[in-house]
Order: sequence, then structure tokens, then C-alpha cells
Amino acid sequence: MELEVRHLRALCAIADTGSLHKAARQLGMSQPSLTTQLRRIENALGAELFSRERTGCRPTPLGHSVLSRARPLVSGMATLVAEARAAADRSAGPRLRVGSTASRALAGWLRRLRHRLPGTDISLHMDVSPSALLRMLAAGQLDVAFVHEVEGCPLAVPEGLARRVLVEREPQFVSMARDHPAAARQIVELADLAGDRWMVDPSVDGEWDGLRRVLGAAGLNPRVLQGDYLTAASLIAVGEAVAPCQPTSGPRDDMVIRPLRDDPLAVRLLLFSRFPHADGTPGDAGALGGRALEAAVFADLEAAYREAALRAVDYRRWLTRHKSPLLHAPAA
Repeated sequence: MELEVRHLRALCAIADTGSLHKAARQLGMSQPSLTTQLRRIENALGAELFSRERTGCRPTPLGHSVLSRARPLVSGMATLVAEARAAADRSAGPRLRVGSTASRALAGWLRRLRHRLPGTDISLHMDVSPSALLRMLAAGQLDVAFVHEVEGCPLAVPEGLARRVLVEREPQFVSMARDHPAAARQIVELADLAGDRWMVDPSVDGEWDGLRRVLGAAGLNPRVLQGDYLTAASLIAVGEAVAPCQPTSGPRDDMVIRPLRDDPLAVRLLLFSRFPHADGTPGDAGALGGRALEAAVFADLEAAYREAALRAVDYRRWLTRHKSPLLHAPAA
């Protein structure tokens, strides 16, 4: 078996995520397929590259050696492909490649961008992993990335990216069945949910670690279910679980969204771009022509987020209690 770039990319993904499950999602393949691929690579080299532990995968000494040589090759190939695509796209007209984790602000943001940039090819790439989006941005595969950073779990940000803070601390609410005993309260105590199963998606960067830290600080050790949030919604609706959720989440007939007392769970909302560079010159982000337009793209995101925030009744109440500046539109 001869090692190819795709094999090296898989090894780097496993090392970066520390998990075969997360690496498979990042690579767009199934976990069994990735496990089989790793086994074939290790068989070809005659030794294990990763030790499989209960908490994930860690590189062996040989793994570290292979990775030290693989990373420059993978990075170089990603740069070559990105530059080739950029050269081809420049002849096809302006473009804007947007990356984002899930957000209720996305629809309003894209609507505003299309109005601001008529004739621009605007594409959207969604991913549950902020880290994966930042790597794509650094490799030139995206122009901007809107991501969240779980409090207490800082993101590893590649060099060369510019950052703007949309919301310094967005509280995370909790979703529960409409007939849950705590649903009648305007603000829920963590202790009210001590007997519930908590649902969390382990593939979302920092999500499980952040929740575990908060629950542990409150002296709680509830049962935890791991799965995607689409599955979680059906379990929450029938009272099988509760889960953290964005405060902008919309109402449903069978579920309610409530803030937690003192807002122990929170994220920071960030917009990253590949420009301006440290020397102030714009990057090669196609449709984005420099600082002024980068600021305008951020302003459109701010307006879209504010629109989504004020549309969510419980979040609007929270913003009112905290006298948030989001309640007032910024001056033009």
C-alpha cells in the first residue's frame, strides 16, 4: 500500500480532533471507513500510529514522527489547490464563500449579503465544528467563517486570520418538553434539571467539556445522552431529555426554551476572515475587496443576529433584563 495525500490528511484529522468519530465527520466519511483506513495505513507501516484510549486517540512516538512530516505535505497540497481554484474563480466573477456553524441569524445574513453584493456568487458551507471551519478558512477554502467558542474551551485559531467579536457572551438556554415541571418558570435553576438526562453532541467543539464543567461546578452528575441535536429534539419533546440550546431558538408546540439562573452556560460568537493581513493589506478573498467591505459583511451579520435575537421572545426578555445594547439598532 502506497501512502497518498488523502491518507496523510486522515492522519492529521485524527490527531487534530483526538477522535475517530470527529475526524470522520470532518473528512465527510463514516467512522468504520476511517477506522479501516487507519488500520491499513498502520499495517503498511508495520506499527501503530495512534493509541486507542477511552478518552480518544493519541499519537504514538512513531505517530508523532509521521505527523511531523505529513503536516507540511498536507498543508502544501491544500495551499496549491486553494491557489489554483482562486485563479480559476477570478475569471468567473466575484464570489464570497461563507462558512458557519448553525445559527438562526444565517438566513437574514445571507439575504443582506445578496442585497449588498448583487452579481456575487455567495456560497455557504455548514459544519458543526468551528475548528474545521477555521482550518478551511486558513487553507483558502472559505473567505469568512462565523463560529461559536464555548466558554472555558478556547478554539485553536490558525495564524493569519482576522477576528471580530459579534457577541462577547451569549447565554445558552435549555430546551425541555412543554409539560416539564420546570417549564412553568420564567427562569430555570440547574437543580430543577438534576433528575433529567442531558443531551449533547460530542462532535461540536467544546460542547461536552463546557457542559460537564458547569454541571460539575453545580455539584450535579446527571445522566448524559450523546447524539446530534436533530435527534435530540424528538427526545426532548417527549420528555426523555433536556439540552442546551441557542437563545435565538424558535418556539415549538411541544417544547419550551428557558434561560438558566445566572447564565452558567455561554459561548462567544466570532467572525473570522483571511483579511486584512497583519500588514494591513487585503487577502485573496475574491469578492471581499478589503477592510471596508469586510466591515460591511460584519455589519450585515450584526443586523441579522439582532433581528433573530429580538424575534425570540425569551431571549428578548433576557436582553431587556440585562439592558443589552442589542435592543437598540446601531446608528447608520
